[in-house]
Amino acid sequence: MNEPLANRRIAIAESRELDVLAALLERRGAQVLRYPLVTIIDAPDPAPVLSWLRTASAGGFDDLILLTGEGLRRLMRCIEQHEPALREPFLIALRQMRKITRGPKPARALRELKLESDLPAALPTTAGVIDSLRAVDLRGRRVAVQLYGGESNHPLCDFLRQAGATVASVAPYRYADDASDAAVHELLARLRAGEVDAIAFTSKSQVERLFRAADADTVRSALEATSVAAVGPVVSRTLAEHGVRVNAMPEHAWFMKPLTAALSELLGAAS
Repeated sequence: MNEPLANRRIAIAESRELDVLAALLERRGAQVLRYPLVTIIDAPDPAPVLSWLRTASAGGFDDLILLTGEGLRRLMRCIEQHEPALREPFLIALRQMRKITRGPKPARALRELKLESDLPAALPTTAGVIDSLRAVDLRGRRVAVQLYGGESNHPLCDFLRQAGATVASVAPYRYADDASDAAVHELLARLRAGEVDAIAFTSKSQVERLFRAADADTVRSALEATSVAAVGPVVSRTLAEHGVRVNAMPEHAWFMKPLTAALSELLGAAS
């Protein structure tokens, strides 16, 4: 077979775009082992999200920092489910705000609403957003921050306040465990047994879920028995913080297709 991933077993931890990533890998000949580790759910209490949306719709913010595309979509979903009359006022306010995006995914979510990013971060990380804002005068600006899951993101919010801005954050979604602990332990056992050629992580929450399921040494030893791929620098840094070496990561575009190409290059070269 000429496929670069022929006869390779690749475990994927993706949940939301599981079928997309699996299909990309299977088209290159891989046998895909599906272990979705986390799922995304709406914020358990919509009241704080709706309060933030009402403030935004009334023109209460000058700038909006979008850390994820999922966040903007969940904000629109919250409006649709709980207060549809907010949709047009919010979209009008969104057009008027300066929109700062961390990476291509929030920019894509804006385009779905026929809007564009005004200030895309050079790197799709919190540090990248901060670096992009260092030359911007933020004194007296009312800055809204859409958070990644339930994380408070103190580095970003502290930077904004120190720059003279007022900050209002919103967390429209959360990550929850998807795979059972038994399934996660099965994955770890297969990794340790050498049954998996590579495992691909597409979000930091997947890495954290794996390390919640077993003690750190057990997880690290399992990951040392395979090749580890990360979709981008945020995931790669999270793995490094847990003492895990990353063997493959796309150089520039941090999407599913470049991740598949990086895995093909890694495992094709190793064959």
